[in-house]
Amino acid sequence: MSLREDAPSLAVVGVTGAVGQEFLSVLSDRSFPYSSIKMLASKRSAGKRFTFEDKEYIIEELSADSFSGVDIALFSAGASISKKFGPIAVDFGSIVVDDSSAFRMDEDVPLVIPEVNPEALSHIKLGSGKGALIANPNCSTIICLMAATPLHQRAKLAASGAGAAAMEELEQQTREVLEGKQPTCEIFKQQNNMNVKVTATCIRVPVMRAHAESVNLQFEEPLDEDTARTILSNAPGVVVIDDRTSHRFPTPLAVSNKDEVAVGRIRRDVSLDGNYGLDLFVCSDQIRKGAALNAIQIAEMLL
Repeated sequence: MSLREDAPSLAVVGVTGAVGQEFLSVLSDRSFPYSSIKMLASKRSAGKRFTFEDKEYIIEELSADSFSGVDIALFSAGASISKKFGPIAVDFGSIVVDDSSAFRMDEDVPLVIPEVNPEALSHIKLGSGKGALIANPNCSTIICLMAATPLHQRAKLAASGAGAAAMEELEQQTREVLEGKQPTCEIFKQQNNMNVKVTATCIRVPVMRAHAESVNLQFEEPLDEDTARTILSNAPGVVVIDDRTSHRFPTPLAVSNKDEVAVGRIRRDVSLDGNYGLDLFVCSDQIRKGAALNAIQIAEMLL
């Protein structure tokens, strides 16, 4: 039991949905402390009863008055609900951790993966009486960046990783190419503009849980397979499954209901000279780390 009188009060918005139910599972698994929980959902679900951690709860209909006395509100009810009720919760002084796309592109709302950019929450304080919005990134983005970030910290991903000057040169190259001029190549060794084709394919496959991603990374500095494997093995929230002899690599089934992001098939990108590129295969439970767990980890940082 994580029920404590001195702990923050919680609200779970969209509690009857898949991620809402996973919120409760993660809260229990991690013994997240709370003094009370409001179980909020649509009018259709209001009045239903269920038991969580040996206590019976009645689901309440989400309304503008739902957030009185709520310290942390976990939202997973879709972007339209978040856009309507998220600011209302903030006005009540609640810190909202939103799992939808509603605020991800808002420059004033921190977009947070705790293992990647915890400093983004430094200005938000629980118990200050001041509400705030925090956005959970898209599940596929979380899963990818859990693997890419520790490698970026060692060898820097290109090209935006090259900094503002490189991005300005890319813009300059674009103008020059369109005007028929020779492109400036001071930071980049060759013409970068119109010299790369990115193709992404997303498909739905018959698995109950977990996303699988084939990721190609290009670096500014050399990074070989063995070094990358060591870095990833030591990265928080990441597990390496990369046994070529036994043909053991990440699979959706292996990571279902697990917290970690699994990385395997770590290979040098042979299309690049030297050790400046890597291919990875990444798998993780999109309902767990890709949604509920990441949100609860954000809430834990506020305690």
